[in-house]
Formats: sequence, C-alpha cells, structure tokens
Amino acid sequence: MKTEAEIEALIRQRVDERLAELLPQRIEAALAARAQSHVPTLALIASKGTLDWGYPPFILATTAAALGWQVKLFFTFYGLNLLKKDLTDLKVSPLGNPAMPMKMPFGPDWFQALQWNIPNLIQAGIPGFETLATKLMQQTIRNKGVAGIAELRELALEAGVEMIACQMSVDLFGYAADDFINGVDFAGAATFLPEAQKADVSLFV
Repeated sequence: MKTEAEIEALIRQRVDERLAELLPQRIEAALAARAQSHVPTLALIASKGTLDWGYPPFILATTAAALGWQVKLFFTFYGLNLLKKDLTDLKVSPLGNPAMPMKMPFGPDWFQALQWNIPNLIQAGIPGFETLATKLMQQTIRNKGVAGIAELRELALEAGVEMIACQMSVDLFGYAADDFINGVDFAGAATFLPEAQKADVSLFV
C-alpha cells in the first residue's frame, strides 16, 4: 500500500512527463500560427532620381505589395524626383556607368544587337548626348512593353504602398507639397528608421 506522499510524488511525476510531451507540441503549434498570421513588411529607401534608377524601388515595392506585404517607401535626396507630378525631368546618362548597355532600339535585329562602347570623353564632350541616351532608353522601354515610371508609381499607390517624402530633403531643395503627387506623406528619418528597424526586409537603392 503506497503512502499519501508516494502517491503525490507519482502524480507529480506523471504530470511532469505529460507536460514534457505536450509543451513542445503546443509551442510548435503557437509558432506556426504566429508565422501564418504574420504579414511581412518591407522598408525601402529610394535615393536616386534618374530614369533607370527609378525602376528598382517601384518594381520591388509593387512586387512585395502583390505578395501581400506591407510596404513603406522612403524617398530622400534625388529620389524625391520620383514623386514629382512632372516626370519629364527624369533622364539617364551612360556617363560613368560602364555597366549600362548602349544598344539602338531601332533598325534590323543585327543592328539592335550591336553593343556600342562609346568612350566617356565623347559622351561628356558631345552636347545633348544625355538627352539622346534618354530618348533611346525611353524607346527601348516602349519597345519591350515595360511600364513607365508613372504607371508603376500609380500601381504602387493602388496596392497600398505607403510613400514618404523626406521632409529634410524637401526643405533642402526648396520643394513645396504641391510639387508632388497626391497620397504622399512627409516625415523625417527619425520617423522612418524605427519602421525600418522593425521591418522584415530593409533595402537602400
């Protein structure tokens, strides 16, 4: 006949054994439920305002939004050009950009396949060469059926991407709120950085 103390010890032992079996299962289930309910977040800083560099932030933002992510896009310094109502100032320059291919978007296939290695001295010395390069890039974009910056920007807004203009940069360059499209928030780096710290993915382009 077991004593009361022995019975109590056996009960405690059995309870401990059962908890040891159930606890990992419950923790795993809780973690799985948490992961399933978690909405990924992307914090993206856009610092460049040229035609070619305008694509990466909007492509990344719209893709993340399409995947169901929450996206905050912070535009600073020259990146503010991507938020302006008038995007005609967006240009592209091959000068100092050896990775940029120079191909002609017109003519027969063999002509379009040619790689034009134009020396920097010529690019810098010929008046209007940047305008020419911009026109060629714009034509290439149209030929390939790629959406324009304005279209990508509109898609991002429709997808719920939060666009934030750096207030310090706005003040530095003397912009007014009316220079930018509707739907833009204005905040400083001190406001955006805590959001970037908590984000699952933070990128600078």
